[in-house]
Order: sequence, then C-alpha cells, then structure tokens
Amino acid sequence: MNWISKFIKPKIKSLFEKKSSKNEENLWTTCGCKNLIYKEDMEANLKVCPKCGAHHKLTCKERFETFFDNKEFEIIQTPLPKDDPLSFEDKKKYSDRLKTARKLTGQDDAVLIAKGKVQNIEIIAGSQDFRFIGGSFGAASGEAFIAGAQNAIAKNVPYIFFSCSGGQRMMESSIALMQMSRTALAVNELKKKNVPFVVVLTNPTTGGVTASWAMLGDILIAEPKATIGFAGRRVIQDTVRETLPDEFQTAEYVKDHGGIDLVVERQYLNSTIGTLLNVLLKKAEAQAKQDSNVTVDKSLQAVS
Repeated sequence: MNWISKFIKPKIKSLFEKKSSKNEENLWTTCGCKNLIYKEDMEANLKVCPKCGAHHKLTCKERFETFFDNKEFEIIQTPLPKDDPLSFEDKKKYSDRLKTARKLTGQDDAVLIAKGKVQNIEIIAGSQDFRFIGGSFGAASGEAFIAGAQNAIAKNVPYIFFSCSGGQRMMESSIALMQMSRTALAVNELKKKNVPFVVVLTNPTTGGVTASWAMLGDILIAEPKATIGFAGRRVIQDTVRETLPDEFQTAEYVKDHGGIDLVVERQYLNSTIGTLLNVLLKKAEAQAKQDSNVTVDKSLQAVS
C-alpha cells in the first residue's frame, strides 16, 4: 500500500463524509415519533411536528415571533443581579455554566420580557428558554418577571407569560427559592390592579415554577402534551406506591382533573388569547365603572 492510498484517499473520504453529514444536519431534524422531518417544514409549522403534532421547544424570540401580531415586538431590558452570589461549584463552576448558557442563547438569563400587540391589544409578555440551564428560575429570572409585572401595571395592559422550566435554580439555593414568594407577590399586585394575567404552560413546566407563579394565572392554558407537575413521575410513583396512568402529568390529564383551563395548539394561541383578553378587559372596565359609581354614591350620601 503506497502513501496515496494509505493517507491521501482516507483523508479525502473523511472530508466528504463530514460535509455530507453537515448538509444532512442542516436540512433535516428528528422528532420523538422517530420520523425524519424536513427542517423547513418544521419551521413553517411553528416547530410543531407535521407527523405527530409534538410541540417542540422554542427560543424566547421564536416564541414572541409566533405569538405577537405581525411578528412585531420590542425587548424590554430588565435588571441583572450579581452573578454567582454563592460562588457555587459542583462538577463545573456556576459562573462557567452561565457563560456557556449566555453564549448558546444570546440572553443574560432564561427569561426574556417583550412588549407588543395580540389581536391589536397591547400586552407585556414573558418567556423562558429551556436551553438556559433548563429554564431554571433564579434571581435574574425573578427580577425579569417582576419587571414585566411592573410594566404591565404601569401601562395597565395584560401580562402574558410562557413557562418552560425544570424549576428553581439549585446553584442559587435559597436565593432561587425566594423568587417563588416574590413572583407570587407580583402576581397579587396584578390582581389588585385588575391587570389580566394569563399563563401558557409549555413543555416542561415543573418544580418551583409550577408551585408559584405558573399556576396563579387568571386563565391557565397549556400546549398539547406538555408535561405539567411539581415532583417527577418516578418520585410520585415511588411515594404513593401505585402505577400511574400513561398520560399522567400531561396537559390533557391536568385539564381533565381541573388543574388548567384550556389546551390550545400553538397556531391558535394568538387568536385564543386575543379573544380571552377582550372578555377580561371588558369585565375589568365594567368593574372599574361599578366601583366608580359606588364611590360617587357614598360621596353623595355623606354630603346629604
């Protein structure tokens, strides 16, 4: 065997193999149904599998593009607390994990807040990117959520949030757990001001996110087959020592058992939420008018 057949030919062959693999990766994607899907078909279908209907995860900006009217929105800058307050380290430094996640997502944290219109109604919306350390909820996420609520109250516009998270961020320990009460208080302020708060639970919504703001919406909507729960299926099954149904913790199962209000396909979220907001805003307007009339009546009685 000469040097051409021994070294040159294998090198050329490997180059073509890599190129072919790269092209294939760019053109095709896979789904849990084990079908090979043409990537353009998946994108055109809002990242919903055209074969089985599975709703694949979206980035925050992709979520906003699929939701806002005409794909038009403006990102709202939110406070960013100090990184790695506990100097946490397990197999890897938390600060390094943050750098990797920021490079991957192009975001400072898992949560992004934006403003735009839905069915011509001005709203504030929030979204979580699961690629950012599993969409985990820490101090920066809490600040972003609260900033979104404050903007909604200040502008007196509805607040819509898309959850996609494994729960609170363990690298921040009790600081992350504190965000559960802080976000619940923010939701309470929205309710005091009669500002509609709608949560769309996407796959997955679990842990401390489910145990706090994600289940406090005026209306709770989920995407089909989304996993919704607090503890994991295996943990629950080992605790209750019973075999759980196959559909346990799916959006449809949770809806059937009264946990959420609606299961809505991604393509209909804009129109469905727009209709619901019209109803909620008219109700809020009527309530405000009634409260005003009561105040006037009391004032007249006091004068007389």
